[in-house]
Amino acid sequence: MSLLISLALSAAIGFVAAQFMGLAGKWYIYILLGMAGGLVGSILFGLIGFSAHSLLSQAIVSVIGACLVIFLYRRIMK
Repeated sequence: MSLLISLALSAAIGFVAAQFMGLAGKWYIYILLGMAGGLVGSILFGLIGFSAHSLLSQAIVSVIGACLVIFLYRRIMK
């Protein structure tokens, strides 16, 4: 059950990031962006000494990370 919750949260975070960045795609793209964003965001914020403990702060870090992933994806694909 926790896997389904994790996938749903990843999809929601990826969807929010895609809306910020103006990306259109399918639901599986949102899940991948949300997961990658969570990983990238936590690594980057961890490097600067920020630790997200609440669900809200983790979601914000993940959205920022997903936006960064979308930005890098667009730069690479150009």
